[in-house]
Amino acid sequence: MPNLDSFIRIPKDRIAILLGPEGKTKTYIENRLKIKLDIDSQDGGVTIILTEEQTDPSMLLRSKDVVTAIGRGFAPDVAFRLIRNEDDVFDLIDLRLVFGRSDTDIKRIKSRIIGSEGKTRRLIEELTEADVTVYGHTIGIIGNYEEANAARHAIQMIIEGCEHKTVYKYLQRKRTEMKKEKMQLWETPTKDR
Repeated sequence: MPNLDSFIRIPKDRIAILLGPEGKTKTYIENRLKIKLDIDSQDGGVTIILTEEQTDPSMLLRSKDVVTAIGRGFAPDVAFRLIRNEDDVFDLIDLRLVFGRSDTDIKRIKSRIIGSEGKTRRLIEELTEADVTVYGHTIGIIGNYEEANAARHAIQMIIEGCEHKTVYKYLQRKRTEMKKEKMQLWETPTKDR
């Protein structure tokens, strides 16, 4: 198999988090995903290399998501959801793509997404069961497809200027729908006797 690798850059202040105490976070990622991380702490460059043990090239993408999630503000144990559960996805909203380089608009929207004392972000997480982080000019989301999609939609509503109460109503409705779908998965049809 040819040597496959991928390069990404993360903020320098997140390199220590990616390494972890005594290199334990880096080692955990490498061992679980059967990859090698080559980290340049000077510029934040991270090269992800598949090892000979790893025969699945899609692990390059999974590894990239884990490293990017940590680089964009997630605690390693939250980013490890992407390792533990193959149904979980990582989604990233770059506020610069919406507002350009307007620091004032980005700061305002980040404040609205976080909410007073973190209430809005916490409610998005509780009602969707996705994890959300606000870091720099990005919003990161980790959850299964349905959870991440609901969280993204709620964040888009805030970006578009919806009132918080409208977003909360959407989240409550979505939570009910997702619970109902989960219940239907567990129900087994009974046969007529």
